Amino acid sequence: MSTVTATKTRTYDMAYIAIFAVLIAICSWISIPMTVPFTLQTFGVFMAVGVLGGKRGSLAVLVYILLGAIGVPVFAGFSGGFGILLNNTGGYIIGFLFSALAMWAIESLWGKKPVVQIISMVVGLLVCYAMGTIWFMVVYTRTTGAVGLGTVLGWCVIPFIIPDLVKIALAFVLSRRVRKLVPLQ
Repeated sequence: MSTVTATKTRTYDMAYIAIFAVLIAICSWISIPMTVPFTLQTFGVFMAVGVLGGKRGSLAVLVYILLGAIGVPVFAGFSGGFGILLNNTGGYIIGFLFSALAMWAIESLWGKKPVVQIISMVVGLLVCYAMGTIWFMVVYTRTTGAVGLGTVLGWCVIPFIIPDLVKIALAFVLSRRVRKLVPLQ
């Protein structure tokens, strides 16, 4: 690969990553307040990995999290700052990165067949749920008092299962169409 081609490829990569980091931020601003806000962030994560692939999609999620950590208001409710990552719902935000990494790992092992992509999104969602739920329990116990797993699942996971499965279905269909319509470098 020539130097010019390599530079052009890196430039495209940076642009795609930035676009999808912004998409995730926009999705986070579409929010219904609850104990854990109902947002479209996971949809943005699924789209990033679905369209860009594992490496660039994971980097887009990382950029999104880093922007929020330094105070850019990209998280739900137009919030930002490292403190958001340390509160009850911060584990779900960090879980987005591990979700993307899990999808990338599955994509790397088994390819980009439709069934593999759907399975990777479901596994990614489960990874996000697990990380976020554990973090929520730890922080809630430290700040408010002991709370049981069943209670936390009732607050943070069960109400979101159906909407998250709908987001997976939409992200699967849309990401496949975008990849067909827009030839990514």
